[in-house]
Amino acid sequence: MSYSIALHLLSAVIWVGGMIFAHSSLRPSAVQVLEPPLRLELWVQVFRRFFVLVWISISLILITGYWMLFNYFGGFAGARAYIHIMHGGGIVMVMIYLHVFFSPYRRLKQAVIIQDYPLAGAQLNQIRKLIGINILIGLLVITVASAGRYW
Repeated sequence: MSYSIALHLLSAVIWVGGMIFAHSSLRPSAVQVLEPPLRLELWVQVFRRFFVLVWISISLILITGYWMLFNYFGGFAGARAYIHIMHGGGIVMVMIYLHVFFSPYRRLKQAVIIQDYPLAGAQLNQIRKLIGINILIGLLVITVASAGRYW
């Protein structure tokens, strides 16, 4: 159980922490320093690398989460409310990520390739908003995961 919790938590921290860094530090710095074409190309490269970590994190979160749910808590029926909240929030986060990856991120890459920077900027703005939502959900899930057993 200790290895599962550690992998589960580290994966969540990498995913949520990476989103917070990108949203609150990298984005404003890139806006301040780079012209839009370079900034958009930078984001394609940043997402290309970060999304590999997100795929790994999501895989580990789901594998360890369901392993603990069914082997430690006895399934959904045996899980307390905070586990259900954590599970629901995590599933919503994954769905938002899948949308980002397969829709606006794909369009962002294509728009940068053909140098349609207004379209690329619109896609990046949509990604920014969805990542902002995922940050809020992620912080809620981490709070529930860490404090929920004490409620």
